[in-house]
Amino acid sequence: MAKEEKERYNANALVRGLEILKLFNEERPTLSLVEIAKELNVSRTVPYRLLYTLQSLGYLDQDENSKRYSLTPQVLELGFSYLSTLKLPEIAQPYLETLRDETGASCHLSILDGNEVVYVGSAPVRGVSAINVNIGLRLPAHATANGKLLLAYQPQEKLKQLFYGSELKPYTDRTKTSLADFQNEIEIIRGNGYSITKGELHHGIQSVAAPIFDKTGSIMAAINVVATETTFHDEFIEQVALPKVLEISKKLSGFMGYHL
Repeated sequence: MAKEEKERYNANALVRGLEILKLFNEERPTLSLVEIAKELNVSRTVPYRLLYTLQSLGYLDQDENSKRYSLTPQVLELGFSYLSTLKLPEIAQPYLETLRDETGASCHLSILDGNEVVYVGSAPVRGVSAINVNIGLRLPAHATANGKLLLAYQPQEKLKQLFYGSELKPYTDRTKTSLADFQNEIEIIRGNGYSITKGELHHGIQSVAAPIFDKTGSIMAAINVVATETTFHDEFIEQVALPKVLEISKKLSGFMGYHL
């Protein structure tokens, strides 16, 4: 997308509102309308409506006497999900290692970024896994168990934005490339509460993934077990890995404040 086209989609009011919130800091805990306008290099009429909106939403407070603005604790909510994601790998690591030791297979933690999964935690089995998973690795969501699981809990509107008019790239002859079939599959995954793939990204690789929810019930990450078909028996994923990964995902969701 060209720079001019990107700028056309910018929501100026949102940009200005975020700029206002970022003006406050330890050295400047309060600001006046005049000071805010000066910092933004605009006339006072520009930030006035934005300040009113931010105040009505509960992000800003205005002193009745001095008329100066200050942040409220509600702004912390803006970063809560991100902070929770940051601390999740640290919380999850010993559970990934336990899951690895109990199953004998590599275990990973991942989040969704667009149409890719990003790995943020890992407990590999040395010399066994056919895929070398490093922190930060990105893989196509539509061809992985953890990716499909994360997509299954996204709003329909977001899924349309991600895949409408696009083609699903085949990685093996088992990769689902039909959008209709893919949509049906992720609906089943959401109903089941877990995802299983066998040979869709690489031949001979099978995986099972389960969700980790935050306190609002929104999915924040996926935990999955990866096994090679040559090392593990045919029923390993369904009979051994699945119940254990569901157990761990439930515990981690509880740590994030989610309870059924």
